[in-house]
Amino acid sequence: MSVPDVSRTLRGAIHALRAQFFVAGALFATWGVHVPSVKAHYGLSEQSLAIAMLAGGAGAVVALPYAGRVLARFAPRRVVPLMGLVCMLAVGSLLWPSLYGLLLALMLVYGMAAALFDVAINDEALAIERHADRPLMSGFHGMFSLGGMAGAAAWSLLAPLGVAPHVHLVAASAVLGTVALAAGAFMLRDVRNAGGGRAPLSLPHGPLVLLGLLAALGLVGEGAMYDWSVLYLRQELGTSAGIASLGYASFSGAMAAGRFGGDWVRARVRSVTLLRFSGALGAAGMALAMAVPHPAAALSGFALVGLGFANIVPVLFSAAGQVPGISPAHGIAAVSAVGYFGLMAGPPLIGFIAEARSLTIGLLVVIVFAVVVSALARRALRSPR
Repeated sequence: MSVPDVSRTLRGAIHALRAQFFVAGALFATWGVHVPSVKAHYGLSEQSLAIAMLAGGAGAVVALPYAGRVLARFAPRRVVPLMGLVCMLAVGSLLWPSLYGLLLALMLVYGMAAALFDVAINDEALAIERHADRPLMSGFHGMFSLGGMAGAAAWSLLAPLGVAPHVHLVAASAVLGTVALAAGAFMLRDVRNAGGGRAPLSLPHGPLVLLGLLAALGLVGEGAMYDWSVLYLRQELGTSAGIASLGYASFSGAMAAGRFGGDWVRARVRSVTLLRFSGALGAAGMALAMAVPHPAAALSGFALVGLGFANIVPVLFSAAGQVPGISPAHGIAAVSAVGYFGLMAGPPLIGFIAEARSLTIGLLVVIVFAVVVSALARRALRSPR
């Protein structure tokens, strides 16, 4: 293959992966903005809703130890479209059953598929970075946040028009699933070892443990915004459904902006410094949202949380993919295994606290965890990057 062909193929793979990150973010947002719809449809308390969220986390935790093994055998080009299709079917079906048990089953399937989808696109991102020889990870994650913003904004526009929540879920999932399938054709034609199924499980050990812990704490903040920001504005501050969905959109929009500029920042600022500042800004933003009970303050605070948390995961995933003696897929999967516990299990933790006290008290957890990320940044990233 000629050099121009290689360049054209790489550009196509970059655009395809951006589309896949966008799909991942938009699907997650589509579920996130309909947390109140799910709560009302099934008649759930905060605790029952938290258990449903925990089912998604359980699915992710079950799948992630096998992610490195799957990606040792099958390239992301094959894994991503299939998992995108499963995610589409699970999210699109959330409001069709009436039995709580079926909701738990759908969340379990969604958690498993979303986890494998996430590790596969991050594995592809590291491969593209190596081919392109320049930082691209933050920009890819920016597309995830942009997808989240678009997914939330879509419901903000459609809700006042009287579109039924189940119709929105089906339509959005169908569109996003189609994009995932189409973009898969342009991903890298990576060849994997057919015997990769015998690869070890992706379990965190050594330096991956602390990287995973910080990823989990950072992803608690993301998960809180995905699953509780809409309900916080709707329930605690009494806003309309349209205004409430802007809570997620303001967070995702700010996070997207921070990530699109993240590769430029990472080329000029040490990862330790960036991680410390990110945790501090995230804590300050959530403190503002909780301290001033007004929609404008909440939206501003959520935007600061988005800016603060924007580059935590890209920095930690890049570090996980560069640990000596460990393949990028196994490193990312191991860190994701711990990180997803924060993303999926953190929101239920907040839900249990909300049930016992209030949602405002529950969201204070985000501040504490953001401070811990800032404090442990140097220990997690011992070598300068």
